[in-house]
Amino acid sequence: MKRKHSLPLYLFGTGTWFASHGIQHIMFAWLVTLVLREAPLKIGIAQMSLLIPATLLMLVGGGLADRIGGKRVAVLAQSLSVIPPILLATCLAFKVLSYEIMIAYAICMGVLQAFVTPARDGLLNSVARGRIQRTVTKATLVQFVVQMAGFAFASTAQFVGGAIIIYVQAAILAGGAIALSRVPSIRPERETAAQQSAVRSIWRDIKTGTMTVLRNSHMRMVAFQNVAMGICFMGSYMVTIPLLIRERYQGDSVDLGIVSFFNSLGLVLTITFLLSLRSGIRRQGRALLLAHGVGAIVLGIGGFNLSYWFFALLLFFWGACGGVAMSMSRTIMQEHAPNDQRGRVMGFFSFSFMGAGPIGTLIWGTTAEFFGPEFSLFCACSIMFVIIAVIAPKTQLWRMRTVYA
Repeated sequence: MKRKHSLPLYLFGTGTWFASHGIQHIMFAWLVTLVLREAPLKIGIAQMSLLIPATLLMLVGGGLADRIGGKRVAVLAQSLSVIPPILLATCLAFKVLSYEIMIAYAICMGVLQAFVTPARDGLLNSVARGRIQRTVTKATLVQFVVQMAGFAFASTAQFVGGAIIIYVQAAILAGGAIALSRVPSIRPERETAAQQSAVRSIWRDIKTGTMTVLRNSHMRMVAFQNVAMGICFMGSYMVTIPLLIRERYQGDSVDLGIVSFFNSLGLVLTITFLLSLRSGIRRQGRALLLAHGVGAIVLGIGGFNLSYWFFALLLFFWGACGGVAMSMSRTIMQEHAPNDQRGRVMGFFSFSFMGAGPIGTLIWGTTAEFFGPEFSLFCACSIMFVIIAVIAPKTQLWRMRTVYA
């Protein structure tokens, strides 16, 4: 299959995962926070269960993608990911939902995401046309547009029923697995020979990819800020936002869907703007760090007693900052990763973010349990701002400049 046909298939296949993730984000928070009405600490543990497999398996997933091919890993893992939503929807249909079932679902989906994510990201370079930054930005735009559709669809859960929503999620994942199976396998010759070596182990692959990231000053700093973002932003966001909807605004699935939609809308509009820049952003590292610093201020304001719509507006602007940060961080990693280690490097990239998330969900879930979600959100954002303010002027990431041919 020609490369010009492979990019649309790749975008569709990966887009289905993000559409599913959008549905899952709303449904999981809705079921645990608003249907089961669990305590903040238990909500943090539930969200941690979604993320903890990334800590344990993301690097394995990246090494496996390099070893046997990103396409094979992505197709197999996404095909298996159809099963947990079907089982969860069935439990909902028969009214046997429990906190333990949600934990089991979270662990299963987290394990599969650990393999899908680095394999999917490793495939991007083989289907790209033109400069990496533009292709990464385009892929990110598509992914979050369909995630917004997932948010909108899942927000109707209280009207159409949770089981129907989750059955549709399973069907979307199945369609994506079929699309990914039609993406051609394009691997460098040197890597193909390495895959045939009997002496190399998956653990050696992981070590090689990790050392490649740590030895490169730009990739190392991207990974560091990913850890800070995973703890302070993602960990807090996944726990405190549903709690604020429940306790401050007495909301439901629609309210949760609206704020999530606003957040992604800001991200999508920013990415669309980045795509309109013909020469791209040359100061990628500086844009990344500034986006995090401004984002910390914007989201931190959400810790104050605000109206619902002003809170949604803050999440819109925070999403806009996230659009810059996500595009720049992925671009820096893609541009600096060696061709034969791209799966491992992107696995480490995802690991540094997703692996830090469980720590954040536990910390901020516990903080919200004792001090309330408002204080938890403000505290998390304040720490993130201090980290960025301290490291930004001292890092090579701040001074790096991309020169295009």
